[in-house]
Amino acid sequence: MRGFTRVRRRVVNVVMLGLTAVATGLTIAVLFFILGYLAWKGGSSINLAFFTELPRPVGEAGGGMGNAILGSAKMLGIAACVGVPVGLLAGIYLSEFASTPAAFAVRYATDLLNGVPSIVIGIFAYTILVLPMKHFSALSGGVALGIIMIPIAVRSTEGYLRAVPGSLREASLALGATRASTIARVVVPAASRGIVTALMLNLARVAGETAPLLFTALNSQFWSPGVTQPTASLPVMIFNYAISPYEDWHRQAWAAGLVLLALVLVANLGARAVLGSRARTT
Repeated sequence: MRGFTRVRRRVVNVVMLGLTAVATGLTIAVLFFILGYLAWKGGSSINLAFFTELPRPVGEAGGGMGNAILGSAKMLGIAACVGVPVGLLAGIYLSEFASTPAAFAVRYATDLLNGVPSIVIGIFAYTILVLPMKHFSALSGGVALGIIMIPIAVRSTEGYLRAVPGSLREASLALGATRASTIARVVVPAASRGIVTALMLNLARVAGETAPLLFTALNSQFWSPGVTQPTASLPVMIFNYAISPYEDWHRQAWAAGLVLLALVLVANLGARAVLGSRARTT
């Protein structure tokens, strides 16, 4: 009987390990399939002009999406300025200061905000920014993306701060540090690697949002100075080019998708490498 039980456990162990290996392989295969397909469909359109030139009119081959790349960068910068401070401070409050009823209310509101469709966020930003300004702008698009970032930034910050051992807090307080100094100099630095990684992943997530930008930044075929004018963005350009009937625009859309995905991957890998080297040096 014991021998049968031992054999059954080994069989179950092998089967479960095999299933997890297959699931892992499928996950990696999907990523490489997407990258390979994007490279196959849009790789021929990737050149220096794609990053530096404006889109060409219909019927003219070539051109690029330099304005869309710059517009996406501007709006992501604005989104980071909106979403990161709010999410970070709210996460610190939930982890270190909030009482149980207040924390429950804030977490519940944060989860509700996280479940709001992005197109609704776009309509909200359109109402509070675009209508009063009477025109579309990169500023309103960045604010919309920043609002989308807030709930994930809050919950990820709270989670990583709660993972910091309580003994670190107690040791800092025992040495005479104030609670605020303990949080700023001990707790947050201890969780900084996870927090920064989560915020980078959050920023990468909103980089591909399209619906909010249709209501806020709209689009432009030209360079957009500053942040108060309508501006192009890679997601919106991909959308417009993909639904067009022109084959050259389709290739440009595939190329833009490849660039967008590559930028997201490079940003994440770069953040992890920098944080990893920082952790080794400390």
